[in-house]
Amino acid sequence: MTINITMPALSPTMEEGKLAKWLVNEGDEVSAGDVIAEIETDKATMEVEAVDEGIIGKILIEGGTDNVKVNDVIAVLLEEGESKDDIDASKTSSSSSENQKEEALKEDKAEEKQVQHIEKKVSSSSEDKNSEAGRIFASPLAKRIAADKGINLSQVEGSGPRGRIIKADLEGVKAGSAEKSNDIQKPSGPSAETRPASPGAGQDARKLADAYGMEYELIPNNNVKKITAKRLLESKQTVPHFYLTIECRLDGLLKTRKQVNEDANGEYKVSVNDFVIKAVAQALKAYPAANVAWGDEAVLQFKHSDVSVAVATPNGLITPIVKAAETKGLRQISEEVKDMAGRAREGKLKPEEFQGGTFSVSNLGMFGISEFGAIINPPQACILAVGAGEQKPYVENGEIKIGTFMKATLSVDHRAVDGAVGAEFLSVFKRYIEKPINMIV
Repeated sequence: MTINITMPALSPTMEEGKLAKWLVNEGDEVSAGDVIAEIETDKATMEVEAVDEGIIGKILIEGGTDNVKVNDVIAVLLEEGESKDDIDASKTSSSSSENQKEEALKEDKAEEKQVQHIEKKVSSSSEDKNSEAGRIFASPLAKRIAADKGINLSQVEGSGPRGRIIKADLEGVKAGSAEKSNDIQKPSGPSAETRPASPGAGQDARKLADAYGMEYELIPNNNVKKITAKRLLESKQTVPHFYLTIECRLDGLLKTRKQVNEDANGEYKVSVNDFVIKAVAQALKAYPAANVAWGDEAVLQFKHSDVSVAVATPNGLITPIVKAAETKGLRQISEEVKDMAGRAREGKLKPEEFQGGTFSVSNLGMFGISEFGAIINPPQACILAVGAGEQKPYVENGEIKIGTFMKATLSVDHRAVDGAVGAEFLSVFKRYIEKPINMIV
């Protein structure tokens, strides 16, 4: 009996993804555990393994296809003794087109109910002027789309009840291909030109560039960038951010780091960012009121410091997690971060390695950025933005000296962490940074 290979759910929240590429071809033999495809999720490119052995009989979804829904059949595996003739098309056909039609019908029905009273008024007022044979039957949503696109509904064949034209019937009709029909009764609501744009729509950059003859190159957005953009927008729209900045003197940390690395004899090398991660973890342990997440019924206070570390990759931003970082030494933190950052850039992280976390750290100091504010990564309540260490004069006991200082800005969800809690956390963090020996003992 043939075996359907379906689009896997690679995370609890995954509903669809991009089938990035196939690593096998039709006719190839595979065994359980063989990597057969790569799936691009909202955070990384994941490998998909075969769960059975057999021959790839048919590939239904080509590599590079976007928005493939979870559990859609993407390929068929033939068992021993089977051939392509054994593939049942009725079982392997994707349900995507049917789902789209159903969704279109539901949308039409919902729209029709909303403006049903309008249509009745329009129909009764024009009944004496138009015969039943001369009328065009179309859903209000279809009429609105036709009016916006300049489609003549008299040239469109309807597939709805009694030949009624619905939204799905207009999908193959070229916009602006015909004059607007005089029989179209537009809903009394705002038109496409006057309706407010959806949140985050903003200016259409491509439309503006075309209008002014600006030259450009289109760089398609992958799933990682699309989902990151969506979540960042939601974060700024729904999470009440506020920001606190503190300045830490790094001279003691730099001296300690130098000594640690010299004693390592090349076996390992810790960075300033490793100290920052450890200091954050220790500060959250010492002051757990900042290690929280907002919930409508209750605030969650976490027992461990699971520190998410922002890493830039070719596909976009990803945040691998150093779990229970308060229990780990600098060497272990350094090795974990290096390993996960490398695999993140290759798209090889497991979902549990980047999903979750209780607190985030974003460090742009290596790029020379002295200070910035980061956007919170929900459902977390805090993210610490770390700048570069810079030398500058300071006064100590009446003497002017030169020291190295670093600014750190805490972005806070005011629902879960108020100003006093955020300030107290930063003061604890500052003590660990300025006296790093306290992190080690």
